[in-house]
Amino acid sequence: MVNGPGPRFDRPLPGAVGLSHLCPYDWEAADGVRGGSPHLHLVCTEAYVVTGGRGSVQTLSPDGYRDVPLEPGSLAWFTPGTVHRMVQGDGLRVTVLMENSGLPEAGDAVFTFPPEVLADPEAYAEAAALPPGGGPETRAAARRRRDLAVEGYLGLREALVAGDAGPLRRFQRTAARLVRHRVPGWRELWRAGASAAAARTGQRLDALADEDPAYLADATAYEAAPTAHGGHGMCGHRDEYALPGTTLPYRGE
Repeated sequence: MVNGPGPRFDRPLPGAVGLSHLCPYDWEAADGVRGGSPHLHLVCTEAYVVTGGRGSVQTLSPDGYRDVPLEPGSLAWFTPGTVHRMVQGDGLRVTVLMENSGLPEAGDAVFTFPPEVLADPEAYAEAAALPPGGGPETRAAARRRRDLAVEGYLGLREALVAGDAGPLRRFQRTAARLVRHRVPGWRELWRAGASAAAARTGQRLDALADEDPAYLADATAYEAAPTAHGGHGMCGHRDEYALPGTTLPYRGE
């Protein structure tokens, strides 16, 4: 790493992904399972790289219910529309990679709250929000939010296991309606992040084809450290990074 003022931190991580570290909640839910708040993402694929401990991720998608074991070295990922619930086993710690860095922070997720909450955008927003800070009030609100999401999730899972994907599909449609108003802002984040990163690759290929690697004169290195430790995320306690192309975390996250 260079000495002195250093380079401008104006480039995203490879592929414009988002990165955080996560320890799932160890709070026991109504079904006796310890873990996070079930939810889905509307646009972004999410990946887990397990760095310690054991647990699992439960998923609901139109092709069925899965309970994927997680242990050190495991890699699991799921596409938009997949409901996922991270389950704490024994000291599970995961590095999370999120597609389209900036979109998840801008609200690209919907909790599996019961239908009556999802039907009312104001009620949903109130149930999803957390007070600022990380004290007892925030912890209690995060746990209430998790319990409410599990309540709706268990109904979706029961129907899916019985062969009825209708409730899950209705939840997906409702989730899409809840976030539709955010699409213009997401589009701008995508253009400035993942789309721009892909375009730069094309520009480099063009330059190499023309035997003009002048862009290599701008080569440099970057570094970052977590800027927030142990925040209350959807699935658990998060260590977060402030990276190019991201926004402040959405309070519903």
